[in-house]
Amino acid sequence: MSTPPPAKMTVAAPVPPAASPPPAQARPLEGILWMLLTMFLFTTMDSVGKELQQRHEVVQVVWARYFFHVLLLAIVMHRHLPGMMRTRAPVLQVTRSALLLVTTLLFYMGLRSLQVAEASSIMFLTPLIVTALAVPLLGEKVGWRRWASILVGFVGALIIVRPGSGALGIAALFVMAGATSNALYHITTRKVSLVDSPWTTLAHTGTVGVVVTTCAVPFFWTEPSAGDWALFVLMGAIGVTSQFALIRALTVAGASTVAPFSYSTLIWATMWGYLLFGDLPDAQTLTGALIIVASGLYVYHRERVRTGR
Repeated sequence: MSTPPPAKMTVAAPVPPAASPPPAQARPLEGILWMLLTMFLFTTMDSVGKELQQRHEVVQVVWARYFFHVLLLAIVMHRHLPGMMRTRAPVLQVTRSALLLVTTLLFYMGLRSLQVAEASSIMFLTPLIVTALAVPLLGEKVGWRRWASILVGFVGALIIVRPGSGALGIAALFVMAGATSNALYHITTRKVSLVDSPWTTLAHTGTVGVVVTTCAVPFFWTEPSAGDWALFVLMGAIGVTSQFALIRALTVAGASTVAPFSYSTLIWATMWGYLLFGDLPDAQTLTGALIIVASGLYVYHRERVRTGR
């Protein structure tokens, strides 16, 4: 939730089609496997976050996710970090990092009350919103077929959210808002990829999040148990590993090959929801999710037709 690397780091959302061509010596199968691993890790991290929210406030969980991610990245990449932090687009990098923080907070606020599969399904709107916002923000032209597909995708979201029924309530609205901020995050990622390397972008990804949440977390702090400290560190470790997996996927195969496999999120979200919380998505959630996935895949297909790939 994600084209040029690194993409969405905190929530398990699909990766929109990229504008960059695949590498000269593409290895599609390897790239697909890396993308499947990426989506598995993203959803695992979100599931751990939902588990921690049963005992800690959202701000503390998000702080842990950012703090240990940045800490572990600094430890692993300490020799290269000064060079990675040099950017030719500081305003864009800060904006992108801030959008990621907003996305994370909104998603986790919704995830507190929703099933993992429900929240992940709503986040599937991200590529459709990216396509819609690409018109005013990137100056791209979107034909009637893609507009129709976007509208169908939003119908799928309404099937999941069930407005007026009170089934999912304000939690679903938080996640829908998160999908919108996530789309803006992806668009900013596209722009910054034109001037900075993926590794520079990776180094800046959590900067705003770790600063803001470190300032805020004392007001929301509850003492973690030893097991919760381990889960906090695990979230950071998964964050670093998932970003490495995503960069590998986009390096060996290119986004145009691996993007559709980001929808495997629904499989992992359903699995973790059942194993950790005893939740299974109902028929309406699955129906809406499949409609959104089909719409996203059609938008992806039209993107390939438009670019001739």
